[in-house]
Amino acid sequence: MAKKKSDLNAGAASAPAIDIGIDAKDREKVAHALSRLLADTYGLYLKTHNFHWNVEGPMFNTLHLMFMEQYTELWNALDEIAERIRSLGYPAPGSYKAFAKLSSIEDTDGVPEALAMVRELVKGHEAVARTARAAFVPAEKASDEVTADLLTQRLQIHEKTAWMLRSLLQ
Repeated sequence: MAKKKSDLNAGAASAPAIDIGIDAKDREKVAHALSRLLADTYGLYLKTHNFHWNVEGPMFNTLHLMFMEQYTELWNALDEIAERIRSLGYPAPGSYKAFAKLSSIEDTDGVPEALAMVRELVKGHEAVARTARAAFVPAEKASDEVTADLLTQRLQIHEKTAWMLRSLLQ
C-alpha cells in the first residue's frame, strides 16, 4: 500500500538532533571553513573549464586535455565537500552570490594566452590549498578527523597540480 504524502513528511519534523561527538558551535565553524573551500573549488572549477574551452596555440592539445582532467577532478570534489558540510548539519552554499562572498578565486577577464592561463591556474590551486590549510584549525579543534582527512586529500591534489602546472612554465 502506498503511503500518503503527509505520512512521508510526518517524521521530518521529529528528526533526532545531530550527535556525532562534535558540538554545534564547532560543527558550525568547520562547516563555514568548508563552505569557503567549496566556493574556492567551484571558482577554480569554473576557471579551469573556461580555459579548457578557450585555450589556443601550439600547446592546445596538451593543455586542453590537462584542463579537462583538472576540471573533472574539481567537479567531483565539489560533491565531497558539500556532502561533508551537510553531514555536519549545515546547508552547503550553492549560488554564485554565496560563492562570491566566500571565494578567494578571482575572475578572469577576457581570454588570456595559454601560458597566462597556466599561471592563473597555478595561483588558483595555491589559493585553494591555502583555504584548505586554514580549515584544519577548526577541524582539529573539533577533533573532526573526517574533515581533516578530506582536507589532507584536497591539499595533496592542489599542491601536486600547482607543481605540475608550474613545471610547464620553466
